[in-house]
Amino acid sequence: MKYRKLLSLIVLLVFFAGCKKDEYEKFKKVPEYIAHPDRAHKPYFDAYDKTLQLWGVAYEELYITTSKGIAHVIMSGPKDGVPVVLLHGMCASSTMWYPNAKALAKQYRIFAIDLIIEPGKSYKTADFKNIDEVTAWYEELFWALKLESFHLIGTSRGGWLATDIALKSKRDIRSLILLSPVQTFMWIPPSTDLLKNIFNIFYSKEEGSKRTMGTLSKDPSKLDKRYLEQYRIALENDSLNKFTIQMKPFPNSSLRSLKMPVLVLIGDDDMFNTEHTLRLVERHIPKGKGEVIANSGHFLSVDQAATVNKKIVNFMKSIDEAR
Repeated sequence: MKYRKLLSLIVLLVFFAGCKKDEYEKFKKVPEYIAHPDRAHKPYFDAYDKTLQLWGVAYEELYITTSKGIAHVIMSGPKDGVPVVLLHGMCASSTMWYPNAKALAKQYRIFAIDLIIEPGKSYKTADFKNIDEVTAWYEELFWALKLESFHLIGTSRGGWLATDIALKSKRDIRSLILLSPVQTFMWIPPSTDLLKNIFNIFYSKEEGSKRTMGTLSKDPSKLDKRYLEQYRIALENDSLNKFTIQMKPFPNSSLRSLKMPVLVLIGDDDMFNTEHTLRLVERHIPKGKGEVIANSGHFLSVDQAATVNKKIVNFMKSIDEAR
């Protein structure tokens, strides 16, 4: 009888553990603009979903109401994994992490956020006055997602935003990882590729997007056609927002105030960075480390995905193990 009672107790404990409330359940209801999109947005949302087929690991989509609209977040990885926040580049959306999601989510809980002023599945209902309000918007999401301690990864413009967050946030940012960050440590150097991108405005959106990819990636053939189609549609609907000119290199004094470990990776054919970027990182950031990824351009997370994934995971693991 005693053993029977003990067994019943164990069964009850297992049952209630399995019935533990999903802390993000309230964010999983699909909003009307996604469930029944209008003609203007449906082609892009369809293209977005096709790119998500490349994610490589199980995911859930969250829709979080904020003061500026609804934020869309892609979540993957074990529930007990250390959180990792991913900030995409300009015009890219969170689907740009498709070559990296599986590797990162193997042991980490990743949260890929669609910036609400960019093409993506987030939905803006109120304007932003300045770049500071964009950073504050991310803080709203961290609070809603209950993210108190996490790694922060940003690429391109997302790298600039990640640095701004790291400088202002009171949360425990375990590490800051920047992939070819734009105008974060230095101004964009003049180059032939930069000139080509400027002249892309004279081409059709389709041709212009192909030419742009040719300057950003060392090997554009590695980019999946589904992602390229999504990117092309994004360019058709996008307009340069006013905050781009507010993105200026951070003062050395600000960089010196970054206390967390920082890893900066750039391509050896990077249009936006040179080895001078890495010298600034290691000179001014107390725990800063920089590396050049061979045979890659600005899109190093695609050009050399396996190498970049390994370096990111090893960097985060070393930090977590030392805590």
